[in-house]
Amino acid sequence: MIRINLLPHREERRKAQRKHLAILAGIVSALAVSLVILVHGIFAAQVAAQEDRNAFIKAENARLDKEIDEIKKLKEEIAALLARKQVIERLQSDRAQSVYLLEQLVRQIPDGVYLKTVKQTGTRVNLVGYAQSNARVSTLMRNISSSPYLENPDLVEIKASSVNNKRVAEFTMKDRKSTRLNSSHV
Repeated sequence: MIRINLLPHREERRKAQRKHLAILAGIVSALAVSLVILVHGIFAAQVAAQEDRNAFIKAENARLDKEIDEIKKLKEEIAALLARKQVIERLQSDRAQSVYLLEQLVRQIPDGVYLKTVKQTGTRVNLVGYAQSNARVSTLMRNISSSPYLENPDLVEIKASSVNNKRVAEFTMKDRKSTRLNSSHV
């Protein structure tokens, strides 16, 4: 029987397997490190891209905030201009009201009635004047009641006075302007 010592051969084979295992472990380690570096690079690139997007959005938000502030200022200016326009329109429409009031007073005052003062405060008109008799004051009140521009005459006071040695009735009357005529004359 021949005896062969296979121990050195087995030893060489184990060394070769260990070497092969070490090489495979090195390759797998290198691949794992490469894979980790690659995944880290991809995530870092995605994070950087997202940070760029966030920075862009922040810049756009700041720009839009400025535009919103400008729009608010413009709206305030528009509101102020519209308020001015309404005031001007109201003044424009009220401009002829005094003329209408005086024209109506001339038409409604009967003979024998003389006005001393005419004062308008808002929609209230105060009349102070003289009449030859109380009946003339009554006629004036009826005429004012039937006027399309004046309404609701209210006699505050009537008293006997003397003007140029003539006996007259001095009266104070309050009235409210009608809003019916405002729209038809304007």
